[in-house]
Amino acid sequence: MTHETGGWRGWRAAAETALYGPRGFYRRPEGPAGHFRTSVHASPLFAAAVARLLTQTAESLGLEEPALIDVGAGRGELLTGVLAALPPGFPVRAYGVERADRPAGLDRRIEWTAEIPPGLAGLLFANEWLDNVPVDVAEVDGDGQVRRVLVRDDGEERLGENVTGADAEWLTRWWPLTEPGTRSEIGRPRDEAWRAAVGALTAGLAVAVDYAHTAGARPPYGTLTGFRDGREVRPVPDGSCDITAHVALDACAGPGAELVGQREALRRLGVSGERPPLALASSDPAGYVRALARAGEAAELTARGGLGNFTWLMQRV
Repeated sequence: MTHETGGWRGWRAAAETALYGPRGFYRRPEGPAGHFRTSVHASPLFAAAVARLLTQTAESLGLEEPALIDVGAGRGELLTGVLAALPPGFPVRAYGVERADRPAGLDRRIEWTAEIPPGLAGLLFANEWLDNVPVDVAEVDGDGQVRRVLVRDDGEERLGENVTGADAEWLTRWWPLTEPGTRSEIGRPRDEAWRAAVGALTAGLAVAVDYAHTAGARPPYGTLTGFRDGREVRPVPDGSCDITAHVALDACAGPGAELVGQREALRRLGVSGERPPLALASSDPAGYVRALARAGEAAELTARGGLGNFTWLMQRV
């Protein structure tokens, strides 16, 4: 499924159409899960951890009916898992924020919306959302000038005008470029998207989970890439693949925010990859097998070099 727009554009405009346009990648019927596996799809332990975080947030704020807002909700997999993991009768107002249409058969308790609803208190959770907020790409030319990278629908690139204004200021502060050939993704739209998301809460906790990098360890050639059918591919903005780039989460973070690795974040919420005691195999063989399976799933969620490499940005409101 492709579309034609023609001409040279910045990556931000090209990716916006390729991902979210009428025939964009995220509007395809199979949804994101048809092309890549997230923590949500890896194990129900992830949704259970988010459920625990919701109940903790509600208790700390004395909320009788907290909101759970899933930003970039895909086909509602995380919300469905969280609702199943909550204690019976736990009162919650659930919202799936997604540009794609409401999935058929979704739990009727979930309100489906294209925009983050304002004025709610509770937990806002954005799992692998910010990496799909389109951004422009900058590259240093042979004369040391920082220029915007332009792209066609077939993925061919060329350098365009110099980066100026607010984008140049963002680069200077968060991702300075000097050496010819080095590249960056200009993360200003993600900063703005995250501020708006946090600002929609009247009280509670906002969490963004993504592959990330921080100042002092920026990748010298950027991270822009594509995914299709479970494999990393050349990013081509024609609607045929996901287009993603790691997030400068330190730039997104507001005052008092915490950045913590997924391994540590999930351990705080009771998700551990430790094997059950061998003695359990004798006293409760079926329980031992179940515990062993859970430990394996937890190990995948927290594995270094894999899902454990995600970073959680946690912002209290």
